[in-house]
This record gives sequence, structure tokens and C-alpha cells, in this order.
Amino acid sequence: MQILPALCALLLLMLQGATGLSLGRGLPQACERRGGFCSHGSCPPGIGRVGICSEQDFCCRSRWYP
Repeated sequence: MQILPALCALLLLMLQGATGLSLGRGLPQACERRGGFCSHGSCPPGIGRVGICSEQDFCCRSRWYP
């Protein structure tokens, strides 16, 4: 019975990715059009993730960008 909560959490994560609620994948050019930049591994402190440039790069953008 202790495995049931873990299975539920895994199922929810799979459903979230399948419905498109995860970060959008795209190209570096698309990230730049959104006012962002690609950063390897993670975004700098104070900068939020707005997408994914590649498997290892995140699209980052300042939260103050219009």
C-alpha cells in the first residue's frame, strides 16, 4: 500500500507532460523572439524559465520583461 502514493505521483507527472503542460520545446531563435536567451543547465538567479532550447539548455527570461 505504500507504493500507491508514488504510483499516483508518477501517473500525474506523465499526464502533465502528455497534455502539454510542461515547458515548451523550441529552437534558440524562438527563445530570442520571446525576449529570452538560452542558458546551459539552469537559469541564473532571478531569471525564470520560459521554455526549453534543447535537451540541456533552458530558455530564460527576466520576470520584468514585458
